Amino acid sequence: MRRFFILISLFIVAAGAAYWIAPRGSNQPLVDGSVVSGSFGGVSMRIELALTEAAREKGLGGRTVLPSKYGMLFVFAKDGRYGFWMKDTLVPLDMFWLSDKGQVVYIARDVATSTYPNVFYPSVPARYVLETAAGFGRTHGVATGTALVLKKFPSVSQ
Repeated sequence: MRRFFILISLFIVAAGAAYWIAPRGSNQPLVDGSVVSGSFGGVSMRIELALTEAAREKGLGGRTVLPSKYGMLFVFAKDGRYGFWMKDTLVPLDMFWLSDKGQVVYIARDVATSTYPNVFYPSVPARYVLETAAGFGRTHGVATGTALVLKKFPSVSQ
């Protein structure tokens, strides 16, 4: 019975997350792998969404190339100290933990593929994690407080 309630809760959270970031006036709900336009550190980017546990577990694993203005946004139902690792990840990354308002609260820069099985945790709870190619944060001056803004969608900072 408990498992049933957990599954129903996860479904409700996923549906809510898809609704929250769905384009206004669009009939197409967002799903894992949807790519949206956004801005981070003053840079226009394309951002792939990871909305489910399966998508978050896979992350950017297996990719051999990551464009400089591309990222993956991991969406969680509630704030937490979500740990990230480099399992099956073939390119170094910058990891940005974001508040429920979409502002950076913690950064792991230039995380090498060789760090697996180490797990990186933020020092404070976060709602989202954005992964980009390593060096993105340094190149674009991303620091604590920098906001991620999604175009054509409700702003993460709302």
